[in-house]
Amino acid sequence: MKIKQTGIFFLLLFSYLSLFAQYTETINSNRPGFSQGAFSVGKQILQFEAGFGLGKEEHSLLNTETSAFIIDYEIRYGVWKEELEISLIGAYQSNSKTLLESQSTYTERNFNSNTLGAKYLFFDPYRKKALEKPNLYSWKANNGFHWKDLIPAMSIYAGANFDQADNPLTHIPDTQLTLFNEEVETGMEISPTVAIATQNNWGSWVFIINLIGERFTLDEKSYSYILTLTHTFNAKLAAFIENQGIKSDFYADQLFRGGATYLVNKNFQIDASILLNFKDTPSRLYGRFGVSYRFDMHKKDEYIEDKGKAGREKKKKEKKSTKKKTKKKKSKRKNNLDTEADGLN
Repeated sequence: MKIKQTGIFFLLLFSYLSLFAQYTETINSNRPGFSQGAFSVGKQILQFEAGFGLGKEEHSLLNTETSAFIIDYEIRYGVWKEELEISLIGAYQSNSKTLLESQSTYTERNFNSNTLGAKYLFFDPYRKKALEKPNLYSWKANNGFHWKDLIPAMSIYAGANFDQADNPLTHIPDTQLTLFNEEVETGMEISPTVAIATQNNWGSWVFIINLIGERFTLDEKSYSYILTLTHTFNAKLAAFIENQGIKSDFYADQLFRGGATYLVNKNFQIDASILLNFKDTPSRLYGRFGVSYRFDMHKKDEYIEDKGKAGREKKKKEKKSTKKKTKKKKSKRKNNLDTEADGLN
């Protein structure tokens, strides 16, 4: 019985230490889904995520068929604090479109998106859980369902979209500025994107929700949600399913994705996924392959205890300890001076 309790204790202790800091020992990638997790990559972590996709679209009303090639990319870097990361997220697409009536083909190619932004984790319920003492006598108390487990970690994302004017993929027209009574074409449109990301970690399951508003200062504004459920089978292999709903004046859809990732080593991950929908304006079927790699320059963990009540108490103790040492030094110095003065007399 004692051996069993000791084993449970060390298992819980290991889990406690692994959650004690934002930094993770293995790569934390947003691929192969399209949602963003609530957590950042970690301070002083530079991470690259990229892939390519091949797809086919058929539009019943326009009577067209499209063969598409996509390159998507994401650069993430953790700065200032463990909870903050900056990122560049984008995609480039080339479409070969065929008009079925005339059998004529033409090509469209441009960037779907280029967004420079930042994400900040403003609420993390797992910090409090990490500081709670484990119950050494009840496995159910430590691993059973609790209503508070439904409370997710939450982060906010804000970014700026840089869209090339007259882009056939985004339908954004060129804007004009009036300078010295003359109209000048800008060639670029800048608009905001904001998102809320939530994340629940339930053992081997992770559930992510994204609520997104894109280009909402333009006529081409769109709003969407993404739901992603991931399951890890072991330390190397994980799979996911995802649903994305999109609503705008130019395009509305329900997209479904599924795929898997494989962890080659702690800094390198590969992935594969498929995308499909259930409409014909247009119907879509895509396959994607990608990689994620990080440069781990993380030097020191920012521990949770330094930010909460325990951290404040620790700092108080350190101050008291410093004051005591200073008093001892002053007292010792004074005694030495008194001794020297007595010697002179």
